[in-house]
Amino acid sequence: MGKRKGGNRSHALCSEKSGSTNGYLITSAKMTTDAIGLDDEDATITEERAESSNLEDSPEAEALVGSDKTSADYYFDSYSHFGIHEEMLKDIVRTKTYQNVIYQNSFIFKNKVVLDVGAGTGILSLFCAKAGAKHVYAVECSLMADMAKEIVQANGFSDVITILKGKVEEIELPVAHVDAIISEWMGYFLLFENMLNTVLYARDKWLINGGIILPDKVSLYLTAIEDAEYKEDKIEFWNNVYGFDMSCIKKQAMMEPLVDTVDHNQIVTNCQLLKTMDISKMAAGDVSFTVPFKLVAERNDFIHALVAYFDVSFTKCHKLMGFSTGPRSRATHWKQTVLYLEDVLTICEGEALLGSMSVEPNKRNPRDIEIMLKYSLDGKRCQVSRTQYYKMR
Repeated sequence: MGKRKGGNRSHALCSEKSGSTNGYLITSAKMTTDAIGLDDEDATITEERAESSNLEDSPEAEALVGSDKTSADYYFDSYSHFGIHEEMLKDIVRTKTYQNVIYQNSFIFKNKVVLDVGAGTGILSLFCAKAGAKHVYAVECSLMADMAKEIVQANGFSDVITILKGKVEEIELPVAHVDAIISEWMGYFLLFENMLNTVLYARDKWLINGGIILPDKVSLYLTAIEDAEYKEDKIEFWNNVYGFDMSCIKKQAMMEPLVDTVDHNQIVTNCQLLKTMDISKMAAGDVSFTVPFKLVAERNDFIHALVAYFDVSFTKCHKLMGFSTGPRSRATHWKQTVLYLEDVLTICEGEALLGSMSVEPNKRNPRDIEIMLKYSLDGKRCQVSRTQYYKMR
């Protein structure tokens, strides 16, 4: 899975949704504003980057979480480092939406037992405790659990929050049931890293009948973009590298989805809802699916890639809350997932790109995602039919 080098196409800073409604979520701009409760000025973040040397190992560096870790389990190891948590905490849309969901709906949490799946620094647990939870059990498998314990103690919530270090599938809770489960499990392309199955496991094992899971609905969308300049830089580059043919790498690069922020002006077609998942009812096997799509051109243009993004909803709140990661909304750390096409499609306004997308976890490593894309266009100036395969890893 690739990420863009340098700057992104769009520099907005929050969460999003495509401009059209689907009867289940309101437009992203309004949803984001309602959920976050911030104006643009409040949401501005100044990012500071400092250069540092790692040529010398200091005692302070050796004491850092994960600094001595060479785990074969890269997934949990990656969450032992501060950087990824800093990025998520500074994602205002993500963190502020969760905060407002909890604070503005205290009836869900007050005097209730809550399970926080994949707690990280413990920020969601702290929100729940402050909202009046009777007790919060926060499960975190990475070494960040040790820091979370210190954070909980430093903020005076040790009597309310219990940090449990380990995998959800392997730990035992001190209670038989919980009233609510909260988790920020979403990955790139919604399902990358496949933490959703862990949430479903916790739901089936501990959540009481009628209990609440937050968030409870997610939706995956697809659209098409013009992206000639960057496709040339990322894909066609391999055809001639300082005079040498490295096109064998080009084939691999085409199979690797790119995570980046897409400029909404690049969108050529409508945005198609692919799948909605109800986390309170779905089965683990539902993360594998095949769905059709029909993308209709809104102008004469070229299509170089398809773009996937997702929306997140908290429907059990007093008022619908949520956010989107779409290109017409303010950017989150999830950005969007770009799937480059082998063909450059010349499409006219009103013509439809038809196809289907199949998604399933990799059989050897379920945290990776395999995507099969079938598409066809029978237009005035372009006729094509192709199947492409992608791997997010």
